[in-house]
Amino acid sequence: MAPFKNRVTGLFNIEYPIIQAGMIWTSGWRLASAVSNAGGLGLMGSGSMYPEILREHIKKCRSATSKPFGVNVPLLYPDIDKHIQIIIEEGVKIVFTSAGNPKIWTGILKEHGIKVVHVVSSSKFAIKAVDAGCDAVVAEGFEAAGHNGREETTTMVLVPAVVRAVPVPVIAAGGIATGRQMLAAMVMGAEGVQMGTRFVASEEASSHIEFKNAVVNAKEGDTVLTLKQLVPVRLIKNKFYQQVHEAEMRGAGVGELKEILGRARAKRGIFEGNLDEGELEIGEVSAIVDQIQPAEEIVKNVWKEFQEGLSVPVKML
Repeated sequence: MAPFKNRVTGLFNIEYPIIQAGMIWTSGWRLASAVSNAGGLGLMGSGSMYPEILREHIKKCRSATSKPFGVNVPLLYPDIDKHIQIIIEEGVKIVFTSAGNPKIWTGILKEHGIKVVHVVSSSKFAIKAVDAGCDAVVAEGFEAAGHNGREETTTMVLVPAVVRAVPVPVIAAGGIATGRQMLAAMVMGAEGVQMGTRFVASEEASSHIEFKNAVVNAKEGDTVLTLKQLVPVRLIKNKFYQQVHEAEMRGAGVGELKEILGRARAKRGIFEGNLDEGELEIGEVSAIVDQIQPAEEIVKNVWKEFQEGLSVPVKML
C-alpha cells in the first residue's frame, strides 16, 4: 500500500497517519515497535513505568525498529523530571504529553529537537497547547478510555471545533477503531487518528489476556465515565465500578472515593487480569472490537478500509 502524505505523516516521517496511543500497562516496546514497523507511529506509555524501566523499553524499541517511535508522558504522574531526562538522554524524537500543563516541559523538549504533541479535551486547551509550542494536538473525545476531559465533549463535536481553533495538525482520538471511522475524522478536518482501545486487543499489547478478552466481549453500554470528583475515567462496569457507583449515589466525598480507589487499581485490572477488583480502563469503541490481532494486521486493515471508504458513494434516497 502506498504511503500517504499530509502534515501528520510529514511531522513524524511515517507512512500512514495512524498513531497507537501510549497506554499504561499496555504499550511497551513490543507494541510500539510493531506499530511503527507497520507504517504507523508506535508510542510507549511511560505512566506505568519507573524511570529505568522506561529507559529499558526505549532501548529495546530502538533495537526492534528502525522507524520513528515515541513516548507518551502523562504529566500528572510522579518522576516526570526523570522521565523527561531519560527521553532526552536516549534521543527519543517524539513525545506525546497528556493530563497536565504542556507549558512546563514543551520548551525544554523542543530545545532538544523533540516533536511535542499534547492531548486535549477542548478548543481552549488546544489553543494553550499551541501557545506552549506544541507541534500538533490530539483532540480526544470523551468516548475514549482512561482519564478523560471534564467537558464530556464527543469526538464528533470536538474535532471540528479544535480544527477551527488551531493552525497545527489535529489528530482525532476517542471512539476510533476502524478505517471508516478514521475517514470520518479526516472529513471533519483531522489529519490523523490516535487509537488506543483497538491496540489493546492486539497480540503485542502487554495487557493481560483476561483483560483483552473482556475488551473484545464488551457490548454497547458496558463502559462508563466515572470518578468525576477525582479525575474522570472511562472503564468497563465491574464489581469495582459498582462499589464506586454506590458510594457516589450516597454522596461520598473525595476522601472516601480515594480510599475506594486505593493504589494500583489499573495495574490490577489491566496488567494482572483481575476483572472484579481492577480498574478496567477502556473506550466505548470496544463495543465494535471483536478480535485480538497482530498490530501489523490492525494497521493494514484500518488503512485498507480507509482507502476503500474513499471510493464508496454516499447513500442517498
